[in-house]
Amino acid sequence: MAPNESTPFVTEIDTSYLESLMGYNARRAALAIIESFLRNMAVYELRPVDFSVLSLITHNPGITSRQLCGALSILPPNLVGMINALERRGLIVRHPHPNDRRATGLHLTEAGQTLMHDAEHTASELETRAANRLSAAERKTLMRLLQKIYIKAK
Repeated sequence: MAPNESTPFVTEIDTSYLESLMGYNARRAALAIIESFLRNMAVYELRPVDFSVLSLITHNPGITSRQLCGALSILPPNLVGMINALERRGLIVRHPHPNDRRATGLHLTEAGQTLMHDAEHTASELETRAANRLSAAERKTLMRLLQKIYIKAK
């Protein structure tokens, strides 16, 4: 239908339906945070998934690739290249697992520890800025509710 004098044009956009959808709101919030994360983590040459992998290794020295895949819902073939790249960058090393000869534990190198100390500090600052309009209680509630959606009942 060709526009004519009686065809209305939008002057004010109604987003009320979209704003009633949990996925829409979660995605908009995530995009705002991720945009800032990408910009600020560029200095460390870390993508969100690299940061997540390194953070888990930081806080779980000796974690295996299988455990990383389970914790982050990453397919093993996708993790292999990432682990190899982090190892080539000198951020992680592999050591034989003490209880499973087929597995290797992942550990940060000194360079990896330094990088993650700085990167996690930056990430904490980003989170604080992203949630600056929320009270401490609201932040805690938001985290609990988001986790309630994606963490499977145990």
